[in-house]
Amino acid sequence: MTDPHETSLDPEDWEAFRKRAHDMLDAALDRMQTTRDGPVWRAPDDALKVGFQADLPVKGRGGDAVAGQMTELLPYGVGNTHPRFFGWVHGSGTPSQVIAEMAAVAMNANLGGRDHGAMHVEKQVVDWVRGLFDFPADSSGLIVSGTSVATIIAMKAARDRALDFASRTQGIGTARLVGYTSTQTHACVARAFDVLGLGSDALRKISITKSYQIDLDALREAIAADRAAGLTPFALIGTAGSVDLGATDDLETLADIAAAEDIWFHVDGAFGATGILSDTVRPRLAGLSRADSLAFDFHKWLHVTYDAGFVLLRSEDAHRRAFSDRPAYLVGAERGLAAGNPWPVEYGPELSRGFRALKIWAQLAEHGTEKLGQMISQNCAQAAYLGDLVTEASDLELLAPVMMNICCFRYPGEGDLAEQNALTDEIVIQLQLQGIAAPSTTTLDGKRAIRVNITNHRTTRADLDLLIREVRRLGAELSGNRDVPKPE
Repeated sequence: MTDPHETSLDPEDWEAFRKRAHDMLDAALDRMQTTRDGPVWRAPDDALKVGFQADLPVKGRGGDAVAGQMTELLPYGVGNTHPRFFGWVHGSGTPSQVIAEMAAVAMNANLGGRDHGAMHVEKQVVDWVRGLFDFPADSSGLIVSGTSVATIIAMKAARDRALDFASRTQGIGTARLVGYTSTQTHACVARAFDVLGLGSDALRKISITKSYQIDLDALREAIAADRAAGLTPFALIGTAGSVDLGATDDLETLADIAAAEDIWFHVDGAFGATGILSDTVRPRLAGLSRADSLAFDFHKWLHVTYDAGFVLLRSEDAHRRAFSDRPAYLVGAERGLAAGNPWPVEYGPELSRGFRALKIWAQLAEHGTEKLGQMISQNCAQAAYLGDLVTEASDLELLAPVMMNICCFRYPGEGDLAEQNALTDEIVIQLQLQGIAAPSTTTLDGKRAIRVNITNHRTTRADLDLLIREVRRLGAELSGNRDVPKPE
């Protein structure tokens, strides 16, 4: 029986839809191919903002109008596809990711569970990650949105194991759990403690040494003091690539301390962990393979399109016991669509999970670990080159050693510290507003720094030469000194 009133959301004219899709693909690829030609970042104009302040449509506007508005949006990204985007820690993406995303959209797979083709792609990625970090064959992993969520998953497993998993039904009760990390660790760790009901004060932030690593003596003293006070140390979090400077803790010694104290050893490796692919970075990551858990992102130094993170746990048992809860409507089977057990939903909080695995798999399969590692080493060499440029300029100040891929410096100018910091802020804002470059800022020993992070496979030394010229020009102009000193 056919009901003439029944309809769907599919195109009425597939040929017209194909043309619209091809036009959008061409516009997207044109944008990616010419990314170097325009400004790094441009502020959204009023017309763009107004266009996205409309009332919720009752009658649809049609595909052509919507595609046109999306095309107009393309030039107004955050800027991280441009070779002179140096802010925060953003990956720059690759054109080939468009192809993977198209295939993923066509499949529209939910990777919460069940037995279908997409699940085997994720299993392949998990297996590759195990091997990459030399974790046991029976370890477990899960693709997530990013390191923030990965950290919550890892810390929940650590918390639940410390409380013999009774916390899943009874909460933490009167347990006084405490964890340890350095003052350089990303804020997502403290946020995880907050989300898990431990409270951010339960995370002891240990001072750092002159090399910006966690102070091991201070760490040992803090653990001993907490035990003496009747508290229960349960987690130690090391950093592989700090967000300010790219510093990496002594992971080998941290693993020793965690083993001696019988506490969970987690590594925040958001971008630094993928340095395992680089001959330059790999030696600094000794001890990483001993971690109980690791959180990192594919969308940073491996340039997978946002978003794509990962959590890797040594104990599959602890991982699954921290999350597994299969209600009747999710019962598994040996055969049919409900097969393929255990399901990813048993290793994290999400049942609805997109097909992130495909773009990760495609990036690794197309480019290979050797080429991706070369890009990481290249960025580290470029950061060192930038550090040399700063050192050679008499009007610039290098504020910390270049440890990996991050260079922090400033144009101090004249005046007191507050005036110097204000000058640095304005230089960075002008670099962004003028479309020259997009670094970010941080503060080191009270001094505001122009923080240049290089996680960009498109960056060249010529881009860094230009950056230094423009920083010196802006610094001189904003200071009222029109004579820009030449490099010595």
